[in-house]
Amino acid sequence: MRQLSTELITAEVARLCIEANYNLGGDVIEALRKAVEQEESPLGKEILQQLLQNAEIARREKIPICQDTGFVDIFLEIGQELKIVGGDLTEAINEGVRKGYNEGYLRKSIVSDPLGRINTGDNTPAVIHTEIVPGDRLKVSVLPKGAGSENMSGLAMLRPADGVEGIKRFILDSVEKAGGNPCPPLIVGVGLGGTAEKTLYLAKKSLLRPLGSPHPDSKISQLERELLEEINATGIGPLGLGGRVTALAVHIESYACHIASLPVAVNLQCHAARYKEAIL
Repeated sequence: MRQLSTELITAEVARLCIEANYNLGGDVIEALRKAVEQEESPLGKEILQQLLQNAEIARREKIPICQDTGFVDIFLEIGQELKIVGGDLTEAINEGVRKGYNEGYLRKSIVSDPLGRINTGDNTPAVIHTEIVPGDRLKVSVLPKGAGSENMSGLAMLRPADGVEGIKRFILDSVEKAGGNPCPPLIVGVGLGGTAEKTLYLAKKSLLRPLGSPHPDSKISQLERELLEEINATGIGPLGLGGRVTALAVHIESYACHIASLPVAVNLQCHAARYKEAIL
């Protein structure tokens, strides 16, 4: 059985936290460049160009893309033939977040409890999601999520009779109500099926997909395309100031569900669509 030390995990999480906040992914950069060409509003076009300039400055100067450096969501795929040694995995991950946010001079945004509101001072604890998968490797995905977009999340427990039209209506309503708050152009993460907590998880996890990559199921990929077109017809536009490009992509992830329910969740990601991953 292959062994992996918590010390290595800590170091990698710290690196990924810094990289995610400094360097916008190439897929997002390319989508923003295409958006500049598609946008018809002069103001919207100027905003998109400024977002690209901002991302380039952040990369070059090694500073955060956005002042809100986020609540850190960690997605782990743990190989069932892997043994983690050298300490507690959760603490190793939180130490990585602590180290990354201190060394990277990233804003600490986490309070210890929702009522007392005392800042923990190191951006911990992270939110950690784990899946057990075949093999002997550990895949670590780091997704810093800002509050402006996270606060626009939504869940609906629809009736099966609501069907595709009900799903589309809820997603479009969610985007329209959010307006400029989540800093569009957006990536619209959608969860379908499962239970209440599962569909919310799927909506968040969908944001890890390469930007604009279609779902392998043709019915769902068709729904992604239709929703993207309808969202971009709302006129919300870049930063909510009007235009054609409200969203860069719609990503849907689905799961089995109960015969009597049709859960749908929305998790919006802002234009600073930050995530990095590594396989150890």
